[in-house]
Amino acid sequence: MAAIMQGLDAEAYDRQYDDKALLKRIISYFMQHRGRLGVIVVCNIMLAVLAASQPLIIRRGIEEIAERNDMSLIPVLIVIITAVGFSVWAVNWVYRIATVKVLQGIVLSMRTDAFDAAARQDMSFYDEFSSGRIVSRITSDTDEFGRVAQLSFDLVQQVTTALILVITLMVETRLALILLAMAPITYLLANGFRALARRTTRQSSRALGEVNKSIQEAVTGIGVAKNFRQEQAIYDGFHDINVQAYRINIRRSAVIAAIFPAMGLLLGFMVGAIVYFGGQAVITEVIAISAWYLLVSTLDRFWFPLVNLSSFWSQFQQGLSAVERVFALVDAEPVVVQQDSQKVPPLDGRIDFEHVAFRYKTGEQILPNFTLTIEPGETIAIVGHTGAGKSSIIKLVSRFYEFQGGKLSIDGFDIRDLDLTQYRSQLGIVSQVPFLFNGTVADNVRFGRPDITDAQILKIAHRIGRGEWLETLPDGIETNVGERGSQLSMGQRQLVALTRVLAAEPAIFIFDEATANIDPFTESQIQEALQLVMENRTSIVIAHRLSTVKSADRILVLDQGDIIEQGSHDQLMAQGGNYADLYNTYFRHQSLEAINNPEWLERWQKRGENVDD
Repeated sequence: MAAIMQGLDAEAYDRQYDDKALLKRIISYFMQHRGRLGVIVVCNIMLAVLAASQPLIIRRGIEEIAERNDMSLIPVLIVIITAVGFSVWAVNWVYRIATVKVLQGIVLSMRTDAFDAAARQDMSFYDEFSSGRIVSRITSDTDEFGRVAQLSFDLVQQVTTALILVITLMVETRLALILLAMAPITYLLANGFRALARRTTRQSSRALGEVNKSIQEAVTGIGVAKNFRQEQAIYDGFHDINVQAYRINIRRSAVIAAIFPAMGLLLGFMVGAIVYFGGQAVITEVIAISAWYLLVSTLDRFWFPLVNLSSFWSQFQQGLSAVERVFALVDAEPVVVQQDSQKVPPLDGRIDFEHVAFRYKTGEQILPNFTLTIEPGETIAIVGHTGAGKSSIIKLVSRFYEFQGGKLSIDGFDIRDLDLTQYRSQLGIVSQVPFLFNGTVADNVRFGRPDITDAQILKIAHRIGRGEWLETLPDGIETNVGERGSQLSMGQRQLVALTRVLAAEPAIFIFDEATANIDPFTESQIQEALQLVMENRTSIVIAHRLSTVKSADRILVLDQGDIIEQGSHDQLMAQGGNYADLYNTYFRHQSLEAINNPEWLERWQKRGENVDD
């Protein structure tokens, strides 16, 4: 058992809800559709009445035919029964349409809430928790709840029919008491499966999340797997998780399926008893034969809802487990919490770090006591070895992570007091590997400014190298970039991302420069785009190119979260300190001296030193 459940532990943000709390919250979603629920209730009652009326009509027809000995009443009875059947179909059609709209509306609202909660989470949340599991909660678990909710509606309709049947049988109290005596026995039997079903269905949901996680990782990393010839390895990993899910679902299905044979066995005893004792009662003329027919003909209609009610508890626990996982995601508390939501005026771009202390959720201190002032319109280039804290600085300015001490101000406003949506609308961020959404180049540029026209996009794009980079695209700005921009080269992705920033006209520009090799023509265009973007706005660049470093107003050299040197390129080279060492290690091979001296460049390449990624 332990081997089957391995790796299916709850997430740190998971929580246990009792059934009462879950039901109360679920009802709040149903109450958003009060009008249609009213239609469903009316249809439910009508269906129950119509269903209960059929055996009563037949019983009365049999009595009339027997009393009058008139067989001509049979066609009349058939017409009446047919009319009742047609009415059942018409009311059921209205009932089904209303039910589908309510249930799909609830799934829509629940999925929207879950997606909104996931989108509002800060980046540290995604550092800790698998995106595949999150996707499983938003999609699979909400679908599972929708299926169980549909079963709930059907069950309510069946139970209503059963209750009305009992009322109609009150004409013969002894028969009604026989049916009612079955209810507690059925409930006690079904309740025995309840706790076990809840545990197995919760494990089943987690197993599905693991499968989704494995698939997402495999598909996302398929290029790496092929590069290192590890297709079999990722297949084996998926196979193990898939088999685990298979075993858990077999166990869950066994628990759920076990109730039907048990209920069937009980039904057999009940039917046998009713047929035997009812037949004896007819023979001894204790009850009329028509009353006995009524009991036998309604037995299935009464018993079927009870069997469904019993088996429903197991499936209901599955729905509760699914919705429990959805609500846990919705209720997950973000780490980045704003103290206020002040309106953000047009920013000048002054950034002040005052003794800021920062670490990721688990790990050593990245910025122990960081202080820095960036003036409006200033371009700062940050350099340093891996782990020096370069990326952490831009993540804090972007408000993607929460710092633990000190103060970070933007134009004198505490960043924790600003309306994040308004603040981030004035940021332009280009990551080291620019992310492009599947669609055209124009779609991706428009992502930063939805109201921009194609003519405006072309005008902005032609500011970069007179638009020559567009000529390398088969359909210009209408070129499809593919998933994650896979149809474009790294340089083209950067140009699209920089065009997107130019279109947005942010007050603060943040750029994590790519380390990948780019052809000289594209690199010159990227540098031209950078100059356009950085002109007259505050810019923070994690620099990997010599041209970017040299063009900065100020260069910061970071080491273990501290600024150990700062100044212009010439000033820092004159000092002969850490920057000079970094220059000789990372940047010198990009200089004209190296380009014009092939022998020196060859010696540098043979050193085999790692370039900071």
